[in-house]
Amino acid sequence: MAKHEHGKMDIREQEKTFAGFIRYSVWVTAISIAVLIFLALANS
Repeated sequence: MAKHEHGKMDIREQEKTFAGFIRYSVWVTAISIAVLIFLALANS
């Protein structure tokens, strides 16, 4: 078994996945807020 060297692992795929997750989360949050504002305005 090879000795672990800190900082040598290729993490490009994990970084792309995390960036996609954050992008998706921001979109879902923005759409949810927009829907809540629409519902508040439509209910008055």
